[in-house]
Amino acid sequence: MIITVLEKATGQIHYSIPEEMQKESVVGNIAKDLGLDIKGTTDSKIHVGCGGRVQYFAWNYGSGHLYTTGRIDREEICGRLERCLLNCDIIVENKMKLYAVEVEIEDINDNAPRFASRDQRLKISETATPGSKFPLPEARDPDLSTNSVQSYQLTGSNHFSLDVQMGENGARHAELVLEKSLDREEQSVYDLILTATDGGDPARSGTVQLQVIVLDANDNAPVFSQRVYEVNVREDISKGTTVCIVRATDLDEGINGEINYSFKKMGETVSQTFLLDSATGEITLARNLDYEESPFYEFEVQAEDGGGLSDRSKVLIKVADVNDNAPQVEIISYINSIPEDALPGTVTAILNIQDQDSGNNGKVFCSIDANLPFQLKKSYNNYYNFITERVLDREQVASYNITITVTDHGMPPLSTTQIFMLRILDTNDNYPIFSESTYISYLMENNPRGASIFSLNANDPDWEENARISYSIIESQMTDSPVSSYLSINSESGVVYALHSFDYEEIREIRFQVKAQDGGSPPLSSNISVTLFILDQNDNAPEILYPSPPTDGSTGVELAPRSSEPGYLVTKVVAVDADSGQNGWLSYQLLKATEPGLFTLGLHTGEIRTTRFFLEKDSLKQSLVVLVKDNGQPSLSTSVTVTVVLADSIPEILSDLSSVSTPVDPQSDLTFYLVVAVAFVSCLFFIFLFALLVLKLRSWRNSQMFDSGSVNFSGVPVSQYVGIDGVRAFLQSYCHEVYLTADSRKSKFNLSKADSSSVLTNQQTRDPIPIDESIGDGSQTFNQVTWHSLLFCCVNVKVLTLKWNAASQPIVT
Repeated sequence: MIITVLEKATGQIHYSIPEEMQKESVVGNIAKDLGLDIKGTTDSKIHVGCGGRVQYFAWNYGSGHLYTTGRIDREEICGRLERCLLNCDIIVENKMKLYAVEVEIEDINDNAPRFASRDQRLKISETATPGSKFPLPEARDPDLSTNSVQSYQLTGSNHFSLDVQMGENGARHAELVLEKSLDREEQSVYDLILTATDGGDPARSGTVQLQVIVLDANDNAPVFSQRVYEVNVREDISKGTTVCIVRATDLDEGINGEINYSFKKMGETVSQTFLLDSATGEITLARNLDYEESPFYEFEVQAEDGGGLSDRSKVLIKVADVNDNAPQVEIISYINSIPEDALPGTVTAILNIQDQDSGNNGKVFCSIDANLPFQLKKSYNNYYNFITERVLDREQVASYNITITVTDHGMPPLSTTQIFMLRILDTNDNYPIFSESTYISYLMENNPRGASIFSLNANDPDWEENARISYSIIESQMTDSPVSSYLSINSESGVVYALHSFDYEEIREIRFQVKAQDGGSPPLSSNISVTLFILDQNDNAPEILYPSPPTDGSTGVELAPRSSEPGYLVTKVVAVDADSGQNGWLSYQLLKATEPGLFTLGLHTGEIRTTRFFLEKDSLKQSLVVLVKDNGQPSLSTSVTVTVVLADSIPEILSDLSSVSTPVDPQSDLTFYLVVAVAFVSCLFFIFLFALLVLKLRSWRNSQMFDSGSVNFSGVPVSQYVGIDGVRAFLQSYCHEVYLTADSRKSKFNLSKADSSSVLTNQQTRDPIPIDESIGDGSQTFNQVTWHSLLFCCVNVKVLTLKWNAASQPIVT
């Protein structure tokens, strides 16, 4: 590959490259040759245009090289033109400069000679004299100079030879020369091979098979009336119009005088454009003409009689241009806004204005709206600069809608308009303005991290950078952490994001300020207050406060006397929910019970009450499973097991208590101390009963007044729940009065229930017992024993108050 660079005196750069180069082949270092500084230059600031619909070259913005964008075929672009030139324009938009580059495509031998058809028939009369010449088909080679057809060669018979001549345009034409007389009766057909060879390296060739048919004697050959037919037509004539009529005469009669017309030495374009009537010689237009596509057509017409003799004539059709193309305006580079302090002569746009017509039809003049501070100035070839003519003032006109009108000189004239807008930039003199005075937003708790909460929007009447707003959160302290640790904001869109998953129980609202700042110099800003409310979500299950769930898997115990009436309050399940609103509304449900129908549970109070009298068959130990659920969607729930022991007397109660497993906390000694205390009190109680029994037996033996005694426990005190807000007090008191009387040798031992609403103290009060004794001979009797009042405490259980400390551990006082 050979590439030459030549800098013309005009400053234009000239490159020469061979055709058929590979895609992305380097044409030249255009940046170096033009002295361009490409540092910091982006692709949006350099424009390469080579005219036409296909762009054959592109710019490498990293290296500054001009390279091919695809395979280049010189014959396709320039046809038979000797010099194939592509004019490209390099436009540097940020500097508003224009450079011209000329790329010449050099021909290579990439095409072989080719005949119009593979087979040709030639009719020659047997009366033809030696030395007669007959035209042969011409081989076409799109290549130029030595790469085109340089020689012809004929093989197949020594009766014929070739005569090769060079035409005016350098093309070689071959004619068949008869070397020996023909005798149809001896040989009627000759098969010959004509080979055309070009002068390339390596050489390429093409062949055609010639069949020479020997005819009987035909004395006269057809003769055209003109050797050359020249016709001038307008390019706007309609399809089907007769362009030319060729005429040939033959003096023979009969079949030897019948003439047939046909095209010879014509290209593919001619065959698509014109039609030839083989009988009349009338040439008509097969499709519309276009002067810009081809200004002339040249081809040959052959007239052949029935005897095989023929004559040829050249037809030259010249196409006259008409004004059928309007001027074309292309904006090569365009700045849609300039500052109001721009100096006169500032280039705001580069335009390319062309008209495909020729002569006056292709000449144009340009105009713009009157009274505008702009003008069009021609810079190079068909390029124009759109520049400012005087100082601009944005306070008078903020923008211009500019109409450029381009009109040619044709008859009638055709015109084209191009409209574009030019804005005048202002200084930064406006503050950003939020669309609302304050912002209030809501966010459901347990949001995912990075979730979008809401967006803010501020507008700035300024332009470009002066109106480009960036958002930021003004740093402020929130509890122990800054607001920026909870929230972030997209500086461009104003969308606020959550950096954490918020918990309504910890944070219920966040107040902060957002600053909107424009990109002017100096920048201007404004602030706005934002309030973010955290909404509650049902994310907390109910928590059972009483009975408190033990740690060893055992259940709490509640006592209920067997003599309880329906509606008796056994205990109350107390639960709380950390959620608020309907998420914190609790309802209670009895899921499971040892004796279904024996107890009822308050839907909203959690109170466990009896529904009927206890029966002997009822189990001593009743296990109740209580479900506590909230009103959230979906609802959350917690269950607790409550054990109720049925007993009518203190011994039964104690025995029942001893049969019920007591929660043991291996982590604490409190349970151990409680067990020891209960055991100690129980021992004291049995010792007291034993002493009372001994005293009773002694009295019986001495007085023989009492023959029986009974103890009746009239009732068992209830358990009551006392206190709120984390303080639970459970009061169990068993305090009874014992009355012992003597009446008709009958003693009565009465244990009455004390007032359950009184708070017991550690004092035990006993009334004095007066006793009268009379001792007879050999016996002792009680004349009258009256115990007015015997008050004792069978069991005095201290008040247990459970308080929940910060570690959620019970403290017994």
